[in-house]
Amino acid sequence: MTTRALYTGSFDPMTNGHLDIITRSSKMFDELVVGVIVNPNKNPLFTREERVEMIQEVTSDLENVRVDSFEGLLADYVNRNHFDAVVRGLRATSDFEYEIQMAQMNACLFDKGIESVFLMTSPRYSFISSSMIKEVVSLNGCVDGLVPEHIMDRIKAKFSRR
Repeated sequence: MTTRALYTGSFDPMTNGHLDIITRSSKMFDELVVGVIVNPNKNPLFTREERVEMIQEVTSDLENVRVDSFEGLLADYVNRNHFDAVVRGLRATSDFEYEIQMAQMNACLFDKGIESVFLMTSPRYSFISSSMIKEVVSLNGCVDGLVPEHIMDRIKAKFSRR
């Protein structure tokens, strides 16, 4: 039996913490889809297409990983695409409080047998968030080692145009 999992986020931008979760969870499932969520309430730095492209570039060496994007309710996307699990990364207890509520709501909405799987972020990335990366770069700070190198170049290019 083939197992399929979904790891979702806005990935604006993708960080090494995201990549760590993707790499580790890709070893747990036959197929891992990285789902870029389009949230109409957010004003992203990168377009949906840019985020998908960057993640595809960074994960190109992971043969069982593919990238997609979607709008709307996570449970609808999960049910429609017949996933076995949804992977979520946890950095701190505050993440857990939010994620457990979401997992419990999703348990009511998911088709039978779909599980939420939580992975603790590697300690070296536990403090990283996409919003923090954007803020530091916007103020000309250094985030070397916190985001994949080619994504760093794209972040800097975005802020140099502003």
